[in-house]
Amino acid sequence: MQISKHKVAGIHYTLRDNDGNILDSSEGRDPLYYLHGEGNLIPGMENGLVGKSTGDKFQIKVSPEEGYGVTDPQMIQAVPKTAFGGQPIEVGMQFQTNQGQVVTVTQVGDNEVTIDANHPLAGQELNFDVEVIEVRDATQEEVMHKHVHGPGGHHH
Repeated sequence: MQISKHKVAGIHYTLRDNDGNILDSSEGRDPLYYLHGEGNLIPGMENGLVGKSTGDKFQIKVSPEEGYGVTDPQMIQAVPKTAFGGQPIEVGMQFQTNQGQVVTVTQVGDNEVTIDANHPLAGQELNFDVEVIEVRDATQEEVMHKHVHGPGGHHH
């Protein structure tokens, strides 16, 4: 059985940047299960999985446009340090805004803090090593809810 729309696939993956640094991996954990064709993965990853079958091992290179997007300079801004209520601020810290958006501190000055609301992987090429563990038909309920249920998925 091949991965296509409304198939559930279980995969193991390792994500590396262009320097070979591991950014994320399912190694030592359960496989990642997802419902294909419903936008549950970044587009470049989902496109690279089409037609693959259980046991296939391969690599997928994902451009920023097909991954987490290109870096948007308008999502980087300086805010007054006082906005953080006097708590110590360091580069790399992340905060959630009142709108639910996650921002990362990229620079700390005497009076201002620069924050970046872009996804941390925006602007980066992503390199995946993938192994397909399982492919099965999705249940009607999974198709209706647009995500996997049961092992490796959401439970209602």
